[in-house]
Amino acid sequence: MKITVGENIRFIRHMKDLSQDDVAKKLNISIPAISKIETGVTDVNLSRLEQFASLFEMSVVQLIGFNKKIENNKVTELDLLNDKLINRELEMVELQQKVIALFEELRMNKKMA
Repeated sequence: MKITVGENIRFIRHMKDLSQDDVAKKLNISIPAISKIETGVTDVNLSRLEQFASLFEMSVVQLIGFNKKIENNKVTELDLLNDKLINRELEMVELQQKVIALFEELRMNKKMA
């Protein structure tokens, strides 16, 4: 199965948790233009590829060859979503620890007052 650059862009956009609207605003293009690129209706020129690569913090070569990485490592979208979930859970634990620390600080301040 051949994966297109547009499919890579869509997949990476999802990985980065960006909406088409987010990308459109950052690249100063319309949402329909993003959709056409992702679905392969519109071919992407080098300049636009560079913009996507920069937004996704990768090189153009990485962006174009992203599907090969997926195939070689057998990384699935489910694996990537699972990684995102784990990261969110870690963020929640960190935020809970901050809330507890603030609560303790508040409690100590009330005792001193």
